[in-house]
Amino acid sequence: MSRLKEMYTNEIVDAMMKKFGYKNIMEVPKLDKIVVNMGVGEAKDNAKVLESAVKDMETITGQKAVLTRAKNSVANFKIREGMAIGCKVTLRGEKMYEFADRLINLALPRVRDFRGINPDAFDGRGNYALGIKEQLIFPEIEYDKVDKVRGMDVIFVTTAKTDEEARELLTLFNMPFRKQ
Repeated sequence: MSRLKEMYTNEIVDAMMKKFGYKNIMEVPKLDKIVVNMGVGEAKDNAKVLESAVKDMETITGQKAVLTRAKNSVANFKIREGMAIGCKVTLRGEKMYEFADRLINLALPRVRDFRGINPDAFDGRGNYALGIKEQLIFPEIEYDKVDKVRGMDVIFVTTAKTDEEARELLTLFNMPFRKQ
């Protein structure tokens, strides 16, 4: 069992029940899934670019990536409907906690000039979106083998009803929010 999962089962549940006054342990919000998404716009010209993005994504998350396809055609971007333009991974269970642990404790501190992540990037329903500018912050990625620096989106989906509950949950997971 990963460290974050263990932490969730004990300390976090107790702290959340005290702060929000839940009567039942099942009311306590929890992390539902983490979705990691990488949009690769250059894939329309060169399919090899998408292959290397998928390889990087699978190395980072430890799970097979799914290709995302264009929902409709956009003439200005030279994109046709059904064209592969990115990849995503949905992490749940043990892999989710393990990825969150690596992201919070290893990857984010390696970001240049890191002062914390934006505390306002919640969507109103208790989910948090985090943009990462380069995949090099993950220790699994070898700097010499990277063909191009790519960013990605990491979305934390929680069962929290409000942003305040979700912010408290992620803070208890040691998410380094920027001080305001």
